[in-house]
Amino acid sequence: MFDIKSAKVIWDYHHLDQDVVPADGIIAFGSHDLHVAERAAELYLSGHGRYIIFTGGLGRITQKIWHKPEANKFAEVAIEKGVPRDVIFIENVSSNTGENIQFTKKMISDETISIDSVIVVDKPFKERRLFATLKKQWPELNFSVTSPKYSFEEYLSYYQESEELTVDDFINIMVGDLQRIDVYGDNGFQIKQEIPDTVWDAFQILVKEGYDKQLIKA
Repeated sequence: MFDIKSAKVIWDYHHLDQDVVPADGIIAFGSHDLHVAERAAELYLSGHGRYIIFTGGLGRITQKIWHKPEANKFAEVAIEKGVPRDVIFIENVSSNTGENIQFTKKMISDETISIDSVIVVDKPFKERRLFATLKKQWPELNFSVTSPKYSFEEYLSYYQESEELTVDDFINIMVGDLQRIDVYGDNGFQIKQEIPDTVWDAFQILVKEGYDKQLIKA
């Protein structure tokens, strides 16, 4: 069993808890987490945007569990929730966050989509990394960040019941994203983020417990 206190410290650090106000549109970043698609649909249906862009092909995790691009899976979820197909744009060839941004920018330009302001949606444990990456790679974008409104305990329950990923996968992904915030801030891939000692201590505890499967070579 992992150190729950340390996992919750990292979970809280990943959150930005930004206010979300209506914008031109919504950009949902693909992953294995279909809750992100549900959150994007919820925002559209509550009048927070006039369109949704789903971005994501198959990444390092989803290529092992799905045969359909993330963006297409997300679009299906949104349509089931009541979002009209004609307000959905799909970018489905990117395989990482940098490509998500690069290919989405090109699609927006090609389709002449209004982009004065957007709400970006991702996993709860990727809010901070997405924010820092967008600030570096898309500095002109006027955006706020949000994620599915579920607690750490609710996500634990979800992964306990999931047939695709496990609780250990969940903790490994959170730990890996924290390391990326540190490494990518140093190499210029994103703007730097301060990582408090308490958060880094939690990271070290979980790594020592064996949660190192999503770490990258620094």
